[in-house]
Amino acid sequence: MAQSDKVFAGAIPKFYDTLMVPLIFGGYAADMAELVAAFSPGAVLETAAGSGVVTRALAPKLGTDARYVVTDLNQPMLDYAAARQGADSRIEWRQADALALPFEDATFDAVCCQFGAMFFPDRVAGYAEARRVLRRGGRFVFSVWDRIEENAFADEVTHAVAAVFPQDPPLFLVRTPHGYHDIALIREELKRAGFADIEIGTHEKLSRAPSARDAAIAYCQGTPLRNEIEARDASLLQRATDRATEAIARCHGEGPVAGKIQAHVIVAAG
Repeated sequence: MAQSDKVFAGAIPKFYDTLMVPLIFGGYAADMAELVAAFSPGAVLETAAGSGVVTRALAPKLGTDARYVVTDLNQPMLDYAAARQGADSRIEWRQADALALPFEDATFDAVCCQFGAMFFPDRVAGYAEARRVLRRGGRFVFSVWDRIEENAFADEVTHAVAAVFPQDPPLFLVRTPHGYHDIALIREELKRAGFADIEIGTHEKLSRAPSARDAAIAYCQGTPLRNEIEARDASLLQRATDRATEAIARCHGEGPVAGKIQAHVIVAAG
């Protein structure tokens, strides 16, 4: 994974939250909130919280005396999430590395992480940290995207942007968000981290956007794909976005667009 894959700063947090969240993250966040809340946890840790879409869905479902610690490696994303959340004395916002959590052993009843594990430079270490801070009987709930071919807009954007930079195509979406989809590997790495009870389900949803351009802007300007494009030639960001718009429109039409998305949802216990 390139270092730029982990940089969510500048204009990215706002674009990410206002465009990417409703496009692909909102539905899965609602599902994760239901899943975690069903365990009736008294203490929850969220890692790689991003702009706070899971936090906003889960907090209302937790008990009035629950403790909810929300963390992310990127302070700009955490700041944005906190600003969106509103006052809630149950929530503690804290910058933290999921691979080196600053919490005591057996502190939480649940650890959740939506679409963050793909960014861990050492996933086994990240999983081991989640297990370490879980109390006996606690659950680690997380999700990862399936392969890019099962996610229409991401696949179309990747090919369109590659045509703008044929000698050095930006492959962030293939490499990182959609680079960790092998269920057998996920199960193996969780076992290496000490988890014994592992359930993995694959869930298809429909991603919708008001237009092909909205979807293209979301991917090209609201994710670290933007970092890759600008590193090659910042003046071509608009051209790359235009090409992505055209590709999505060819496949899904000129008006409101809809495309398949697919992810794995994992529940692991020690």
